[in-house]
Amino acid sequence: MKKMYIPKIIQGGMGVNISCPRLARAVSMLSKKGRETLGTISGVTLEKVLARKLQQGGNDAQDIIRVLKDFPFIGVTERIVSRYYRNPKQGIPAVTINSSRYLIELIICANYVFVKLAKEGHDNKISINYLEKIAMPHLYAIFGAMLAGVDFVTMGAGIPVQVPAVFEAFVEGKTARYKIPVIGGNDYEMTFDPETFFGKKIPPLKKPDFIPIIASNVLGAMLVKKLPPESIYGFIIEEPTAGGHNAPPRNKVDYGPKDVVDYSEIAKIGLPFWIAGSCASSDKLKYALSAGASGIQAGSIFALCEESGMREDIREEILKQGFNKTLKIRTDMDMSPTGFPFKVVDLEGTVSESFVYESKPRVCDQCALVSLYTKPDGSIGYRCASEPEDDYEKKGGKREDTIGRGCICNGLIVTAGLEIEGEKFEPPVVTLGDNTNFLEHLMSDEDGSYTASDVVNFLLGD
Repeated sequence: MKKMYIPKIIQGGMGVNISCPRLARAVSMLSKKGRETLGTISGVTLEKVLARKLQQGGNDAQDIIRVLKDFPFIGVTERIVSRYYRNPKQGIPAVTINSSRYLIELIICANYVFVKLAKEGHDNKISINYLEKIAMPHLYAIFGAMLAGVDFVTMGAGIPVQVPAVFEAFVEGKTARYKIPVIGGNDYEMTFDPETFFGKKIPPLKKPDFIPIIASNVLGAMLVKKLPPESIYGFIIEEPTAGGHNAPPRNKVDYGPKDVVDYSEIAKIGLPFWIAGSCASSDKLKYALSAGASGIQAGSIFALCEESGMREDIREEILKQGFNKTLKIRTDMDMSPTGFPFKVVDLEGTVSESFVYESKPRVCDQCALVSLYTKPDGSIGYRCASEPEDDYEKKGGKREDTIGRGCICNGLIVTAGLEIEGEKFEPPVVTLGDNTNFLEHLMSDEDGSYTASDVVNFLLGD
């Protein structure tokens, strides 16, 4: 049995490119014996991130082009670079169950590039985080990450029981499969055979270790029963105070005693686990270790550090308000089209402001969070509760399900500074966990900042 790598600190995979390769690399490079850390890339819509970075030009685009030169399949990278480099008018197609060959290549290359960038300059471990809810790109994204040698995959926002079988298929050179739920019909099974797709033998692949992100000991026990032995490396237990999407409360209204995780039951499973949600302090790390955990996952504290992918002006404003104790963060039960609760920072100029939300035309043009449904003719369609109400209703959706929904896809893309020149303006949406008390320890004044190294030292009590 291989020796397990047990980090004390896992950096969360946040937003769209907030957990960028630069941040993941910085965190993993800090890992030392007794002070183990694991950097994580956000794997959400990386095809859009890569294309937009190329369109913007600059140093990030040059890094992408440099890494793409080592992509093992001839012709693919040339097509991508020529299509997007300094070409802001070139559209980026949305992923569907029948995505074009070109889009599949883009997804694979994006995941390959960002894992390679995160692994540059060190021999430590790197993780990538996906949302189970955004399932259509999974086969192509996971293959791209594995081609780059990713060490860990974390996944939440759903029940990720299909992931270990995907790893096995790719390692064994077989066709990988992933079922996508279809409202009003049977699941649609997507398939991908890399060798057939590229027309040549695939280089040997290393199987990454899998860490599901869960919110209850019941789900942990269920996954262990459903999945083959040794297919789960451990669990990240995300409490309701964590940023981004949260598991819905048991009573459907608000979090209460039924949502409290029994860590003694998690410990009985016998696998490593990490606690997430307002864990950004050395005291919380000590508490996690005392509860039987191997450590913590921390997100917001890394999202606001200098290496984060968050747009600089947004990050600076949050740091200022957080330091001055005026920052407001709330759990919005309606904003996300997924139906999951979503943490929102109340910030001027973002969709958290009612007048900004109400004055913004409803739109669904990124399409990452669409749901599949069965059309009257039996074919599969795509709808999103954040699209125009009439459009959603015509597709068989209930109008009441559109109330309060916001375009998370566009908002998160803008928060990461990925706007393209000439693109129609979309306001950002910012998500963080409930607790930002760490700022008073990491900043000397409201105009201060801090690095990933400062974070690790703070969390370890240095």
